[in-house]
Amino acid sequence: MAMGIYERQRHLVAAGVCGGPFRPDADALPLPAVVPTVTLATPAPPLDVVEAEEVKFEKRLLQAQQDDVPPPVEEEAPPPSSDSVGHDDDARPRDKRRLAQNREAARKSRLRKKAYIQNLETSRMKLAQLEQELTMARRQQHGAYGVGGGGVAPAAPAPMDPRVAAFELEYAHWVEEQTRQATELRAALQSHAPDVQLRVLVDAGLAHYGALFQAKVRAARSDTFFVLSGVWRAPAERFFLWIGGFRPSELLKVLAPQLDPLLELQAAEVRKLQNTAKQLEDALSQGMNKLQQTLVETLMTVDVSPDGAAAAGYAAQQMASAVGKLADLVDFVDKADHLRQQTLRNMHKILTPRQAARGLLALADYGQRLRALSSLWAARPREPA
Repeated sequence: MAMGIYERQRHLVAAGVCGGPFRPDADALPLPAVVPTVTLATPAPPLDVVEAEEVKFEKRLLQAQQDDVPPPVEEEAPPPSSDSVGHDDDARPRDKRRLAQNREAARKSRLRKKAYIQNLETSRMKLAQLEQELTMARRQQHGAYGVGGGGVAPAAPAPMDPRVAAFELEYAHWVEEQTRQATELRAALQSHAPDVQLRVLVDAGLAHYGALFQAKVRAARSDTFFVLSGVWRAPAERFFLWIGGFRPSELLKVLAPQLDPLLELQAAEVRKLQNTAKQLEDALSQGMNKLQQTLVETLMTVDVSPDGAAAAGYAAQQMASAVGKLADLVDFVDKADHLRQQTLRNMHKILTPRQAARGLLALADYGQRLRALSSLWAARPREPA
């Protein structure tokens, strides 16, 4: 196209120079006197030929442009802005973490549910076993009374209080939990855990003993003699029983060798705590002895009364008084457990976290050895009857 325009301009210029009619300013500008003759090597092509050449050239140029045009490309979606990209990148990890937390919570919930069901099943089996043993004991008792012929069979024993049976199961779970805590304490001491971790374990152990004391008081309100007799403990544990539990002063003697080395001030505080516990134990023991003596005197005076209807009323009044005095046994159990709990807490204040952890571990091992001794005693060889 450029060449065609150039050729047209050249043709017009040549025509203007030679012919003159194409010079609009011919009157203003005079022509020179002598006009040289211009000889062209090739005559200028006519106008229609030039236009035809231009059209051909334009067609070839358009065809070349079409050949060079790349194929159409599908329009892509605009890239997300930087704000949205950052938001998505932040949201995806949060969603993943939330999903992982939900899965972990669901897994723990299933495990807790499974453990709870297993505990219920175990408790049901133990309760059924206890009921079976009680039934057999009652049958043997009735048989023993019926052998003599002349004896009067006692009244059928009252059914076992469900709260007492629940306490026996609760104590069995308490022993299992104490064994688990002892394992954690032993591992922490062997790995030289920091005092912060040991303090947490010691606090959990003290709270575990507190839960036992509260459960004992609840059981004592249902059946005081059950708690005092210690039938829920192993036989070797019952041998050292004092008002439904251990003597704090005796346990301090057991723990003292396990706490060495003690500072001089610590040793003095431990001796002071031991003397205080011994004094309070003596006071409770004297109160128990006085209660026993009062009950003996009350029962001995039941039959000393006039004959007739008044005698029956007097005896009923005396027996009611004796039953009222027995209610004081719950208070003794409560005070004894309170003394045990306060002794453990005061001991914890005197000792360092590491010493307190060793003391709780020694208590757990001592109870486990007593239960093992009871098992060995029950499995001992016996002479044939």
